[in-house]
Amino acid sequence: MTETASRLPASRLGNPEVRALSKADIGLRRRYAAERRFRAYGLAAVTIAICFLLVLFGSIVSKGYTAFLQTRITMMVDFDPAIVAPDGDRSAAAVMSGNAFRFDDLIAASLQKTLEIDPNDEDGLYDALDLLSKGSAPMLRSMIANDPSLIGTKRTVDFYATGDVDAFIKGTIRADVPESQRLIKDKHIVLIDKLKQEGSLHLAFNTGLFTNGASTRPEMAGVGVALVGSLYMMLVVLVLSLPLGVAGSIYLEEFAPKNRWTDLIEVNINNLAAVPSIVYGLLGLAVFINFAHLPRSASLVGGLVLTLTTLPTIIITTRAALKAVPPSIREAGLGIGASKMQTVFHHVLPLAMPGVLTGTIIGLAHALGETAPLLMIGMKAFIVEYPATPFDPATALPTQIYMWATEPERAFTERTSAAIIILLVFLLAMNSIAIILRRAFERRW
Repeated sequence: MTETASRLPASRLGNPEVRALSKADIGLRRRYAAERRFRAYGLAAVTIAICFLLVLFGSIVSKGYTAFLQTRITMMVDFDPAIVAPDGDRSAAAVMSGNAFRFDDLIAASLQKTLEIDPNDEDGLYDALDLLSKGSAPMLRSMIANDPSLIGTKRTVDFYATGDVDAFIKGTIRADVPESQRLIKDKHIVLIDKLKQEGSLHLAFNTGLFTNGASTRPEMAGVGVALVGSLYMMLVVLVLSLPLGVAGSIYLEEFAPKNRWTDLIEVNINNLAAVPSIVYGLLGLAVFINFAHLPRSASLVGGLVLTLTTLPTIIITTRAALKAVPPSIREAGLGIGASKMQTVFHHVLPLAMPGVLTGTIIGLAHALGETAPLLMIGMKAFIVEYPATPFDPATALPTQIYMWATEPERAFTERTSAAIIILLVFLLAMNSIAIILRRAFERRW
């Protein structure tokens, strides 16, 4: 006997209407309970997903935030003309073509003065030189080549410390570990403490992470070239995929006759959206490089390949946006005497623009994170100089992350996580732009 029936008088317990009401009440309670369980399952799923995302982001940030700071060693450098320009030629060409060892002599002289090292103590000088990055001498040479007036003057210069010294300062390498088990030796720790006491060693914002190119030395490596290469690729993708994707969508949705050929095209577009991206890389390698003979590792080729991967997504999202416009808009346009094309471009497309822009930016964000097709066309080259045009050799952020992740040095681990953070910031920025554009162009009918 149910709870509802137990509350009724005994004379009415046999009434069939009462029994039917009790069964309906039981059914409602079961449906409400099922709804509550479904809400609980949905909330639990969302909570678990958020927890996994927080763990992922927390792991990346905890490993990469230290890369935005870099250990610097500040010293006074005497650009002695007898060392820098012994032949008297102070031109930039002479500086760049001269012996690089003379800049090592400048650094050695600065270290001797800063740490008060005996000129006859060669071992002590070599130990001190081990604290500085091997890119210090090329950095001095570039400074003088860019500004020959430095010759004959004394300037304070911030040198990069080696990756091991940087890891020691940041606590990754601990001093309480036995000397045989760490890369920083006790003699180096003594020199580091002395530099700290003199105020010559400090942590500073790592501008080189955003301005430098590829380097075998982790302390000198940066994503500057990769950022420029990714920018060129996104420009190529935007210029090609947006007009082609929107034009194709408008034709298929508004003008194309409904027959087996258009059905076949629609099926193929949906299939292309699910094709693994590495297949597009093979296609780009065969068509753009081997057949068209476009330059390998160029941003142009990367942009063309990513355009192929992005077009199906843009076409599908644009068609969905066009289909979401009510038929009454089309009928109203045709009713006032507008042609089919005028109706589409003056009435339908403006109302579908939020969805079109959102799909395009999401497609670009997806293309920005692609790695496999770029590896197939050779965009993992060791590029130090900035590409001047999309035809010059370049790399991209995803491939730069891949290359750093394969490096054995400890300092490249934080560089890899820092590059992932930069890539995530770009993706978040692009998705935020999509949301802003959707709200800006959104219209209600």
